[in-house]
Formats: sequence, C-alpha cells, structure tokens
Amino acid sequence: MVNIGIVGYGYWGPNLVRNFAETPGAKVAAVADLDTNKLAAVQRRFPAVKTTIDFRELLTDQGVDAIAIVTPVNTHFELALAALRAGKHVWVEKPMTETSDQAKQLIDEAQQRGLVLLVDHTFIYTGAVMKMAELIRSGELGRIYYYDSIRVNLGLFQRDVSVISDLAVHDFSILDHGVAVKPKWDSNIGHSKSRKRRDHTKWSARRPEHLASWRSPALPRLPKLHFQ
Repeated sequence: MVNIGIVGYGYWGPNLVRNFAETPGAKVAAVADLDTNKLAAVQRRFPAVKTTIDFRELLTDQGVDAIAIVTPVNTHFELALAALRAGKHVWVEKPMTETSDQAKQLIDEAQQRGLVLLVDHTFIYTGAVMKMAELIRSGELGRIYYYDSIRVNLGLFQRDVSVISDLAVHDFSILDHGVAVKPKWDSNIGHSKSRKRRDHTKWSARRPEHLASWRSPALPRLPKLHFQ
C-alpha cells in the first residue's frame, strides 16, 4: 500500500484525491492546502484523510510514502525538491518545472536518492494512445513519415505558463512515448494578444508539426500520423 500526501486542492486536486482513493494499492493519507475552506471540503468527503495548511507536515510524516504536487507551476520545483530531500517519491502535474535546469536538478536528485519522480503526462495512459504506440512499435503500419497535430481550446488561460507548456506538452509526450520521433532540429513561432506569455504558437521540427492555442472557439484535438 502506497500512502500518498497531496499538495493542492484547487482545480485538479479534487480529481487526484478521488482517483487515488479509488485506486487499489493506494491510500490518500493527507491533503495540504492554504485554503481552509478547501480543506473543509476534503474532510466532508473523506473524513479519514488528514488535512493541513502546512506542506512541511507531509514531509515529516512517516506515514506518507509519496507526495503528489498539484499547485501553480512556479511552486513545483521548490515543493518537489523538498519532498525528494525528505525521502518521498514525487508525482507532479505537468509542466514539471518552469525551466529545463530545474527539471534536470529534480531528475538528478531523484536518481541519487533512488526515488520515483513522475510527471503526469495524462494522454500516454489513455487507451487510444497506448494502442497507437503498440501499432507503431509492431511495424504493422510501416515507417512514420509525418506527424501533424492541432490542440486548441477557448478555455482556462494559464497565467504562469505559456500555451506550449500547457497544451503543446501533451503532444510532445505522445510523440516521445508512442511515436518515438526524435527530431534533429526544431523551431517555434508564437505570440500573445492578451498577456506577456505566448497564447498561440506553432512548433515545427524535421518531421513533427504542431499548432497550439488558447484562442480558438472550438475544442479539437487532432493528431494525425502519416506512414509510408
């Protein structure tokens, strides 16, 4: 049984608490959040789960084996590093960190301590993507020639990350996991109409091509694979 402490009970936190509570072999041991009203909501639905406004209580709790971090991106690095140094396995929502240097430091820390560091790239665990990866690896459809993807959404605007980190990262994870395409070069063109961070971008590489935007009134998720 893996006892899990969850940090953050905002947009995605309730989903994590519910899913971990329903997963065999997992138990929600504690939830930390700065908002006492949210913690009260946890207690109403899961009265056996400990709650606290102090994240550090999860670090010192010997009954917590792993910590799931569901907080704003600018807190991911600090919280994940503290959890690893406390000897806890870490689950962190995407994007993993604000910078690649921070991500590398977390990876090194986890490897040195023999701990699991998992980034939640949701789509690689879906049935469709798993089947796609199976077909590609079998060679049944031939060699991949081209990958084209559109991922747009008129929905939640993330204020602390660009659309690349919020939406495009889904297709990057699919490419890495299922398609196993390693581009030798890439380029990115993006702009913003309403804020400092890019909300519309086009990413191109030697073979993959991807469009991501928060400014579309439609909600298509359209990956296309071309074989030869």
